[in-house]
Amino acid sequence: MGMSEEIGVTNLRLKYPGEEVPLLFQGVSFSVMPGEKVLLLGPGGCGKSTLLQVLSGIVPDIIEIPLKADKLVTPSRWGYVFQDPDAQFCMPYVDEEVAFVLENRQVPREEMPARIAHYLSLVGLQLEDAHTLINQLSQGMKQRLAIASVLALEPEVLFLDEPTALLDEEGTALVWDTIRSISADKTLVIVEHKISGILDLIDRLIVISPDGEILADGSPQAVFEGYKKQLADYGIWYPGVWDDSHIERLSGNDTADNRQPIMSFRDFTGLRGGQIKTSVDNLSVYPGDWITIIGANGAGKSSLLLAIMRLIPTKGSCWIEGVKGTKIEQLAEQVGFVFQNPEFQFVTNSVEEELLYSLPEAEEGRGAQQALLEELLWQYDLLALRKRHPFQLSMGQKRRLSVASAMVRRPRILLLDEPTFGLDARGTMRMLEQLERLRASGTVIVMVTHDEEIVKRCATRVWQVEAGHVREQSATFAAHTREGARVVCK
Repeated sequence: MGMSEEIGVTNLRLKYPGEEVPLLFQGVSFSVMPGEKVLLLGPGGCGKSTLLQVLSGIVPDIIEIPLKADKLVTPSRWGYVFQDPDAQFCMPYVDEEVAFVLENRQVPREEMPARIAHYLSLVGLQLEDAHTLINQLSQGMKQRLAIASVLALEPEVLFLDEPTALLDEEGTALVWDTIRSISADKTLVIVEHKISGILDLIDRLIVISPDGEILADGSPQAVFEGYKKQLADYGIWYPGVWDDSHIERLSGNDTADNRQPIMSFRDFTGLRGGQIKTSVDNLSVYPGDWITIIGANGAGKSSLLLAIMRLIPTKGSCWIEGVKGTKIEQLAEQVGFVFQNPEFQFVTNSVEEELLYSLPEAEEGRGAQQALLEELLWQYDLLALRKRHPFQLSMGQKRRLSVASAMVRRPRILLLDEPTFGLDARGTMRMLEQLERLRASGTVIVMVTHDEEIVKRCATRVWQVEAGHVREQSATFAAHTREGARVVCK
């Protein structure tokens, strides 16, 4: 086909099965020219990912969602990179994952090792042995592998659905450098919240409003200049959004009690496959702390949270006030945990049931329990979604539900693994606002994050993880954010 392929859709109408309202698009039309680099921006839950799936043909060919359109032109040679790389792997080993694609393209076996090495080097995935188990890679490495296996298709059109959402700054820069270096003659259609690193790559920006209509379509500069107010109103990321939302700190109840630690580590290590993945020599945590845990992908940040929850084997001591024993049930009474992948923690069939599942029986009876449920649904902006299945939510909605369900028991310590990844600007600010309220009331926030803005604006302490070892960073750069009152999103 060469470079002549144009893709697009005319008058797209779409709704999820079983929902009364046409939930997503009501008459969206646009086309993408060969070689164009297009970024789709919009608030969480407006259907950006679904639109990518329609343009690629995944909907309705693979995912059956009722869809009507006057015209739909999908590409013949395309690749799709999902938010969550685990969703797209077919094989257990790195080399086999790329080989699987090459087999489908009928590449001769003797050419494969060189081709596999070529695609892995394109994405900067340096492994001593390509025959490595995928589940031993960090999220960032997995995402590079996902891109490598998509490149092995030699696609003309690349659909990228927040390909760097799970990555640290270095990993993010690497992935975008990769995409820059391989995309000169390719069409790119990208959904991404973290836009600062890619605006130079984009020649066209399409903004989708919360009700699924095209609000703006033009060069990034023209759109950001002409529509800044709407972008801010809808809670969409735009350059400078952090400076327009001032994050201030609530005054906590700073009593003598607060200087008694609530959690202490002594020569504590977490192990995976018999190897030490994380170690803390001697650190204590106090009520009202907001600790951000930073470090490169694969450094051992998530392992630290898993070790505190005893979800991986541990040695040494991690004492938590009020916890008698080290069973997960005993820990869960004092410690809330939000996984990096929210789907790991959903156990029911609706948003409402998910929250009720963890709600302790209120001594005042069912009325009080119901009142708490309503409050949580309201606080986390889930009222309109209460009957929906957790897996039908957008990434940001899943995030909010996972945090809300961790908050149900009002834990004294809240462990969060990348809780803002995949959230739009409003979702991020609202979540930080919630967490700041909890922190001021004495809950300890321990958050793994790659977002330097959150570290700069929210943390009272910063822990750096390097090669598994956790150490306190000097608090000076966290200190200047300590005064003040609250997070507000203008």
